[in-house]
Amino acid sequence: MGKGTIVIRNIGELATPVGAVASRGSAMKELRVVQDAVVAARGGRIIYAGPAAGAPRTDHDCEAVDARGRTVVPGFVDSHTHFVFGGFRDDEFAWRASGVPYMEIHERGGGIGRSVGATRKASLEKLVDTGRERLKRALSLGVTTMEGKSGYGLDLDTELRQLEAMRILGDEDIVRLVPTFMGLHATPKEYAGRTREYVDFVIGTVLPEVKRQGVAVFCDVFTERNVFELDDSRRYLEACAREGFGLKLHADEIERIGGAGLAAEMKAVSADHLLKASPGDIARMAAAGVVATCLPLTAFVLREPYADARSMIDSGCALALASDLNPGSCYSQSIPMIFAIGVLYMKLSVEECLTALTLNGAAALGLAGDSGSLEPGKRADLLILDAPGRAHLAYHSGMNLVETVVRNGTVAFRR
Repeated sequence: MGKGTIVIRNIGELATPVGAVASRGSAMKELRVVQDAVVAARGGRIIYAGPAAGAPRTDHDCEAVDARGRTVVPGFVDSHTHFVFGGFRDDEFAWRASGVPYMEIHERGGGIGRSVGATRKASLEKLVDTGRERLKRALSLGVTTMEGKSGYGLDLDTELRQLEAMRILGDEDIVRLVPTFMGLHATPKEYAGRTREYVDFVIGTVLPEVKRQGVAVFCDVFTERNVFELDDSRRYLEACAREGFGLKLHADEIERIGGAGLAAEMKAVSADHLLKASPGDIARMAAAGVVATCLPLTAFVLREPYADARSMIDSGCALALASDLNPGSCYSQSIPMIFAIGVLYMKLSVEECLTALTLNGAAALGLAGDSGSLEPGKRADLLILDAPGRAHLAYHSGMNLVETVVRNGTVAFRR
């Protein structure tokens, strides 16, 4: 039957959201749960996921896996990361821990600007090597699909080098990679005091080359007071839309300036962070079908109140959760911590967290019709957890329960 053909038997609990689009509002806690289940895949695609009694017969050359009564869930989708960068900012972590605010660090010339300097100096080989290790770690945590952003170059050559590193790593297929061009992450020092001119440069010079090389699927912007205000963000997003890119925003993270409302206006695929987003703008996002992506690890590191995910869901939003792995405000990719924070501090159920990290994470990348749940026709990306039930994802707090990762119907990782 060939590569990507597998049958997983003796599943104690199969737990998955269902559907080809994002799960919204109260539907996020409605999982399909099957006891004594089987999952079968052929050619990397699921052909059966359900009770053992109804499982199809499989050929002798099919890879057979015994789940030994453990839990199976879809592979996690980390839909917001900045995993390709040079250098570290551990000293800034210590400053922040001592009480220095994020924007003060930014204004001192730290923050994103320091990572820009280190990334500009990093070779393509160095970016690939460090990125590869982060992808391997993500895989061990159960991530089967991951987004990655540029934005630590802020010039033509380095932005393209970051995206080229992601292209190379995507070809290695450690996890499925979705690349995002984040041309407006900060204003580089050579354009200090000339933000509008920098936006013109990105729109006129960098964006067309990113399009020509075909190295990104989405474009993103850090819409924030004294970073990129609404007018410049809108102008950039309109240019990206004209070039055919999907749109994403870092919105209302530090101050409430209406980034979430802009995301609704532009019909972005997702708006992320949202710590200070207004209830009215969240309602507009829900009406526009924009996925609300919350990044609890960043709020944890910054010691900020968590985004009001409960209200987002109750307003009818599709909520996703992601790591925001980056060298400054969140040098973490801990999926177990996301589950713990989500349930213990963000008033989410385990089921809502699981949906947010699978189907809705896929939707935030435009992939909900192809992955994010365990249903016939979708990619056979799944996890066997060392746990008797899905509740242990939060109950066994902060622990990595991933025992086996299957990608495209092939075992990609075993612990």
